[in-house]
Amino acid sequence: MIRIGIVGAGAGAAAATNALERTAPDADVTVLEKSRGVCGRAATRRRDGTVYDYGANYVKSDDERVVDVLTEALDTDGLVDIEEPVWTFDADGEVSPGEDRDDHKWTYRQGLTQIAKRLFARSDATIHRETRVERVIRDADGSTDGVWHLEDTDGRRWGPFDVLLLNPPAPQTAELLRSADWESDVRDRLVDAIDAVPFRTIWTGIFHYPFELEAPYYALVNTDKAHEVGWVAREECKPGHVPDGESLLVVQANHEWSVDRYDEPPAENLTELAALTADLLEDDRLRDPDWTDHQGWRYALPEAGVARDPLQLAEADGLYCLGDWVAGEARLHAALRNGLEVAERVADRR
Repeated sequence: MIRIGIVGAGAGAAAATNALERTAPDADVTVLEKSRGVCGRAATRRRDGTVYDYGANYVKSDDERVVDVLTEALDTDGLVDIEEPVWTFDADGEVSPGEDRDDHKWTYRQGLTQIAKRLFARSDATIHRETRVERVIRDADGSTDGVWHLEDTDGRRWGPFDVLLLNPPAPQTAELLRSADWESDVRDRLVDAIDAVPFRTIWTGIFHYPFELEAPYYALVNTDKAHEVGWVAREECKPGHVPDGESLLVVQANHEWSVDRYDEPPAENLTELAALTADLLEDDRLRDPDWTDHQGWRYALPEAGVARDPLQLAEADGLYCLGDWVAGEARLHAALRNGLEVAERVADRR
């Protein structure tokens, strides 16, 4: 039996846990997640009969293995495709038809969190929610014969683990390792490599309207990253998410706007973001939503990947990093693919 500890229940961890059922069927897997939900930045909320994905918006069909997971391994009940295209706009707010080459833009009627929920449900992993890991511990001075332990903010100690998987965003993973009780040169090299991964901050506003918008697109994306708004998506284009005759916009501000206003009062941010959206879509009705929601994502999207050599050295000690920042692509399918690949390497070490 191999004992595996996982920090974070994001999409990468969910894919790895599910794959380990096949690649290492005797594995004993424990997942520690700081929040109440799973799937990380692929997050879903519900309100007044609506369902909305307020982090990642959908999963692309760009990877065959991920497609097989979604359409073959998992139950496809409620899996839906967004048919409308993604268009573009520039710094001046000029909207143009985009080159939408996505074969599919998938989500679920119940929201994107279904991906992780269904993956975990098909595994024997034990998931402990609302458990924030504060300290990583490696005994035997980092030798390959050592084991890992985790300590949470309540002082509870978890383990021992033969293998440790870290799924938080790069900055949070780096902080965990920086304070780790792990006497090894590998740790410092790994921390430096992870610290070098740049992350984009995104402040997201959710705007609901008691009327239906008419537009030929599902979403608009700012291609030059010079507009205050980076992304606007019409959640009503997702089957089952918004009742007929209503609209719900998911609006993501760009990095600079989000950083500058991250700690400002949410009501002020929502007012300004609604006004920017109304100007962009040339519809003054959008200044006055009937209800709103919001979320700040301090570590939203990795802008680059991580150096491979330190990761490989850490894996020799039984420590694996996974997620979109490891894959080097800020896409949900990339995080899922990376989780599948990590599971294979964990199985190989047995």
